[in-house]
Amino acid sequence: MSRDHLPSAERSADSAEAPFLELLARGASADAYEQPVLLARAEGLPDRHVAALEQAKQLALRVRTEIEGRRRREAELSALFETAHDLAGLRDLDAVLRAIVQRARSLLGTDIAYLSLNDPARGDTYMRVTEGSVAARFQQLRLGMGEGLGGLVAQTARPYVTDDYFKDERFRHTRTIDAGVQDEGLVAILGVPLMIGPQVIGVLFAADRRARVFEREQIALLGSFAALAAAAIDSANALTDTRSALDRLGRANEIIRDRSAVIERASDVHDRLAELVLRGGGVDDVAAAVSEVLAGTVEFTEPGGTPTTAVEAARAAGHAVPHGDDWVVAVAAGGELLGALVLRGHPGLDPVDQRTLERAGMVTSLLLLARRSASEAEQRVRGELLDDLLDARDRDPELLRERAARLHADLDGPHVVLAARFDTVSADAGRQAGARRRLWSAASHLAATRHGLAATRDGGAVLLLPLGPGDTATALARRTAKELGTAVQEAVTVGASAPVDRLAAHPEAVAAAYTEGQRCLEALCLLGRAGDGAAAEDFGFLGLLLAGDRDISGFVGRTIGGVVAYDERRGTDLLRTLDAYFAGGMSPARTKDALHVHVNTVAQRLERVGRLLGDDWQSPARVLEIQLALRLHRLSSDGQR
Repeated sequence: MSRDHLPSAERSADSAEAPFLELLARGASADAYEQPVLLARAEGLPDRHVAALEQAKQLALRVRTEIEGRRRREAELSALFETAHDLAGLRDLDAVLRAIVQRARSLLGTDIAYLSLNDPARGDTYMRVTEGSVAARFQQLRLGMGEGLGGLVAQTARPYVTDDYFKDERFRHTRTIDAGVQDEGLVAILGVPLMIGPQVIGVLFAADRRARVFEREQIALLGSFAALAAAAIDSANALTDTRSALDRLGRANEIIRDRSAVIERASDVHDRLAELVLRGGGVDDVAAAVSEVLAGTVEFTEPGGTPTTAVEAARAAGHAVPHGDDWVVAVAAGGELLGALVLRGHPGLDPVDQRTLERAGMVTSLLLLARRSASEAEQRVRGELLDDLLDARDRDPELLRERAARLHADLDGPHVVLAARFDTVSADAGRQAGARRRLWSAASHLAATRHGLAATRDGGAVLLLPLGPGDTATALARRTAKELGTAVQEAVTVGASAPVDRLAAHPEAVAAAYTEGQRCLEALCLLGRAGDGAAAEDFGFLGLLLAGDRDISGFVGRTIGGVVAYDERRGTDLLRTLDAYFAGGMSPARTKDALHVHVNTVAQRLERVGRLLGDDWQSPARVLEIQLALRLHRLSSDGQR
């Protein structure tokens, strides 16, 4: 039957449904469905047609609502599926929780969604993730247990919703929570619990900044997201526990492997050290063997070569001690410090490796004692040669040179004779004897390492040491006092002679030099400079009395040599100006009268003298020395004429 032959009622219904089918097809808004009815009325169509349009509109709106519901449920299921997929491939808990909160906000169409977690350690709850929040205070809220709407949800383990937060009296309001909610401008809030088994671990919220009634489906949807969030947190915690357990197992395995390796290294170093002792190895061999085993650099240092505080700490503890990035173990025998073993740049040291280093220190001390025993005969020979020189018993130059050559000493080069002695005297004779033995041992060791000679004499030690290029008797005396004092752990005072040479041809010079060194030693003690070292040249004009050869030219040179050289080089009268200056009572006015020059000329000459002699040249002590040097220079100049 054609459309033209249909009853008029059916044709009217057909035509009434057509515009609404078109609206459904293009997904028009609900307001658009009023347009066909309004248009029919405006055109004055029959009431029957308008009624048909109204009926078709209601049917179309129901269909539209059904379609929208299906689409919403489809979107919700899709979001839940995506969230479950994220959870299945969980890598970053924060990322999963952010995705859950973002999807909940989007599907519920709220202004903000957020998630809080309980903190059992602090006994409160805190914001973990927020989406849509604009207030910093709200994002940083920490709430006491049972406070606010979230506290009510946590207590009852059930969802709660409020249409108007500030007017709702079902939960406990607090100033902190209310201030945060007010900052964010929230009105309607829905909260559902996050649960792992029967335990509430937090709350998932959705909220609007206007009054709103949340539907049952929306509450159920947010509950589904909360279940997924709780599962994500539970999975992350389980994964964290598993990783922690695996890490602990891994560390345990590493420790077992390290222990095994350390024990093997300890056994290896024990075998190596035993072999070294049996084949007569040296200290450097021990250091090299331990360096290889400990995978570091081990060095042996003489007394004084390592910071005293570190060595003393190791010596007192009887163990290796850390010092910065290094480890130090004292090498000692009885009360005598022989040196130290230092493991460089190895701040972390296993206890077994520490014991290996300590064992190496013990082996080193044994080797040093063995070497000392072997060298004592040589030391006695050195002492006998120096005794013969001091007493001038052997005057055959060739025989003296031959004896010295066997000890790797050269008597024809410049040497300094040094007298060394303890400053303190112990009432205990045994202790005093032990101290002297240590001094003699240290002096002998120093002489052997410096290609010199050493002997005991007058309750102390006497050394004959070569003087290197650029070195001075004073510097050598001070170094010797420091090295001997460090070795024997006592203050040792050292007096030095002026340099002497060609001792094989003039052995009698050794005795005179020793007398001079003793005088300097006594002068140091009288001046309260115990534990120091000095030569006659350090005592100014007093050195003339101490020196065995009365080195007048040396004293003059040290005192006013710069002025003498300047006058000779420039043809000036600085020496004559100094004479006149001191003769005139150090008055520039009287000096200019004596010299018949202008006072400015005197001032200029004295300024030049100050630059040559130093700023303190007019101090009382310097003035006395300068005047004596001027007189000695004048006397020596008159004698030459």
